[in-house]
Amino acid sequence: MDSATALLAEPGVSLTVETIAKRAGLGAATVVRAFGGKDALLDAAVARLLGPVIQRARDLLAQDTPYQALRTFLRELIAFQTAHHAIHDQLTGLNLPATTALRADLVGAVEEMLDGARRDGLVRADLDPAVTTALIGATALAVARVEPSSPDLVDAYLTVLLDGLAPHPSR
Repeated sequence: MDSATALLAEPGVSLTVETIAKRAGLGAATVVRAFGGKDALLDAAVARLLGPVIQRARDLLAQDTPYQALRTFLRELIAFQTAHHAIHDQLTGLNLPATTALRADLVGAVEEMLDGARRDGLVRADLDPAVTTALIGATALAVARVEPSSPDLVDAYLTVLLDGLAPHPSR
């Protein structure tokens, strides 16, 4: 599990059972016996990584205003995505039930932040919430993938995104 989790942080690494087993100092058959295959192993590894991210989102919602929670969480989410490229790159098309459920929880937490910020009058109400969440997810991932990573780019992204989500006075 530790080897699979570590490999998820390495861009360009092929996440095969053989690669994971070699990193762990095991044979591929041992890994398959222990986890039931690549999908199950990667699902468990990604779930291990996503669990704390979702808990952090919940903690921020409990301690900050929804808008401030959103701002802080998006910065931290981009840092997480920057550190774990392979989660997005190599898991497409795999059967990952735990990961799928956790991704839904992650989207739910962001939607809760957005809903609260809308109620507080800090985020536009004229945009479809699902579209807003999809926009945030796709653009945050794009910013996270820029090499080399840049705090200035993250700051600019958050400024442009949040300014664009701010309500505009009627003209």
